[in-house]
Amino acid sequence: MSDLSDLDLGFKRLKFGDIVAGTVVSAGSREILIDIGAKSEGIVDHAELEKMSSDAIKKIQVGERILAFVLRSENRDGNVVLSLARAQLERDWQDAEQLLKSEQVFEAQVAGFNKGGLIVRVGKVRGFVPATQLESVFRKKMDSPEEHVQVTEADLSALVGKKIKLKVIELDRERNRLILSERAAMRDLRKTQKEVVLTELKEGDARTGTVTSVADFGVFVDLGGVDGMIHLSELSWTKINHPKDLVQVGDKVQVQVLSVDRDRERIALSLKRLRPEPWTTVEQRYQVGQLVNGTITKLASFGAFARLDDNIEGLIHISELADRRIQHPKEIVKEGDALTLRVVRIDATRRRLGLSLKKVADENFSGDVTDLDAPDEVWPDAGTADQSDT
Repeated sequence: MSDLSDLDLGFKRLKFGDIVAGTVVSAGSREILIDIGAKSEGIVDHAELEKMSSDAIKKIQVGERILAFVLRSENRDGNVVLSLARAQLERDWQDAEQLLKSEQVFEAQVAGFNKGGLIVRVGKVRGFVPATQLESVFRKKMDSPEEHVQVTEADLSALVGKKIKLKVIELDRERNRLILSERAAMRDLRKTQKEVVLTELKEGDARTGTVTSVADFGVFVDLGGVDGMIHLSELSWTKINHPKDLVQVGDKVQVQVLSVDRDRERIALSLKRLRPEPWTTVEQRYQVGQLVNGTITKLASFGAFARLDDNIEGLIHISELADRRIQHPKEIVKEGDALTLRVVRIDATRRRLGLSLKKVADENFSGDVTDLDAPDEVWPDAGTADQSDT
């Protein structure tokens, strides 16, 4: 940044474009005189003052140290003709050049837009953010492939007046060209944030994040600069067909950290671990002989699975579907059927719940289910367990 103390006041010959420092000796609405250490005072004339706001002019005080831009080395009265507005513009260009060299991320307010992107002021310098460099618009439309995203006039208009993070990516002073990028700025910020999060994050932590992507195998969640993944098996204690059945892009979710691989920058998360596992309280919620409501979810040669209201799944053994002998459960039920069933067996340790359709009408059911103690291989882990192999 420019500093008055850094400027040499001992110059004798001035030329157009020089930046000089001086002391205000008089300040009026039509002209300002500045002692710049030359043979005569410098003058900011009425034409130059008209380029400044009235508030800016009123703030200039006699005795104040100030920077000015040399327009002419001498007018007909022998004064050096100066511009305060151009001096500010030159300083702002210098600041922009420093931002380019330092690769610093900064914040600026959107002043306007055209069909190609946003107009942003860096001091008095007009900067341009091409639509392709707008991170916020593309993230809002992340459901579509990037090459198909169309940045509309409404998208650009919505950003006017808002402050966004930016980085200078191109500067050409001679062409008055200053190109800025929100994408580059956010990329740098995410990198910094990622390093912080990866350092701080530890197994067992509970974090709030935002769903950024939904795939067949799981969900990606932004934890504030770094994405973690929730595998399909860690989304719910109950079986789900696809992650989109449970969450959508943009959803805020509370997750638990399962593991952090700092070298590979991979974070494994769980949604279900912060919620009670249904099987831990199944014996408090159900008793043998109890009537329950269930929906048929799957048919197998040995029986039918039914999901209860709390998403626990139980098995209706083929022998418990009807009083008569049947060859396949499809003779009695089909997927989607909503039925009243009777609980005939509970094994919380092995996550087994035995159900019966034929005993619903048996009010004298004794609870004797030894004939239903089927081998493990006919119990393809109902409910929570069948997700572990997904």
